[in-house]
This record gives sequence, C-alpha cells and structure tokens, in this order.
Amino acid sequence: MPRLNPDNIELAKEILGRYPRPKSALIPLLHLAQEQDGWVTDDAMEHLAELVGCTPAEVLGTCSFYEMFKREPVGPYLVNICHGISCHLLGADELLEHAEQSLGVKTGGTTADGKITLEEAECQAACTEAPCLQVNYRYRYKVANEAFDQLITDLRAGKLDDEIPPHGTLARRATRQHIPADRAAGPAAVDVNVEPVWLSRNADASEAKG
Repeated sequence: MPRLNPDNIELAKEILGRYPRPKSALIPLLHLAQEQDGWVTDDAMEHLAELVGCTPAEVLGTCSFYEMFKREPVGPYLVNICHGISCHLLGADELLEHAEQSLGVKTGGTTADGKITLEEAECQAACTEAPCLQVNYRYRYKVANEAFDQLITDLRAGKLDDEIPPHGTLARRATRQHIPADRAAGPAAVDVNVEPVWLSRNADASEAKG
C-alpha cells in the first residue's frame, strides 16, 4: 500500500506551509492521499503522521470521523443514493433496490468490473429534488430507474469523465489553489506544556465558589 508519491510530497509541503500548526493541515492532506489512490491506505496515514508530527492513531481518528474518507478500496465511481425522509417518501427504497439488482451488488459492495461502488446516504440536502443521488459527490436529481441505468451506462463508457472525475478527486490540478510562499502562514512552535485556558478558568471558578 503506497505512501505519498514524490509529486504529492511536494504538494503536501506546500499545504503544510499554509497552516501555523502542521496538524491543522491533516484534513487537506487526507484528501490528497485519497486523491492519489482513491482511498486512504494505512501506509498513507503513517506517512501523514510523520509529516504533521502526530501518531498514526491520531490520523486514523480524523480519517474515520468523516464519511468522505474511505479506508478500503472503492470503485472509481462511488454512487450514493440518498435515503433521507423526502427521498424515502418519493421512491428511494425502490431506487436502491433497483440499483442493487441492476449492479448485482448489495449496498456497500463494488461491481464485478471494479468500477461502481454502491452506498446509501442519510441526507444529501436536496430534498426538493428527491429522489437524488451523488456520483463522487456530484449530484443527480429526481432519478428514476431508467435514468439510473443510463447514468451507469454513461459512467462505464467514459461519457461523463469531464463532469465526474475519479473518486477522491477534489479539483483538476490546473485549478488547485496555490499560495505563494510569501503569503503562507508557515509552521509555528507549539508549547505542549501550556495549561489549556478552559482548565485554569474552571479551576478559578471552583475556587471562587469555595
């Protein structure tokens, strides 16, 4: 399982330069690791821990908290069918059942050709467009069974590549934000021995009551 490649190591250094504390860069670095491989590998998490100066367990804690970070391989197209109340009332159950039958996988599975991973989501904040779904977090609205089948056909044929990049891709490289070195925040030394403000404040309050 790969660590960051040489090009992404350089990009990671640039990202780290945007933050006064290296650990604050962990989420964008996780996105970078996922963009490289389509998911976040154990080796990548260990590498990120080295870069930001924390433990792999801390990286895992952040990675596992957010649904968009995948810790096992998924297809290049991740299809999330919304199952919020509006979508539920307007046919999400039937759409999900159709999707499972059409793709030949259960929710959470990946098709035999390795291209499509099927999942369901609680709410995608598009209640007026129910039932909706996302492909790599790009929306599709008011999806009927026939429209779902056509979407899958187009994805497999590469007809939507300009609109829907592979899973993990946040933006095209040409449009990725770059911050000049003279405008980057840069790292800052952190005194880990400083007592948290809230702790001393609570202690003062307890003394005042006593």
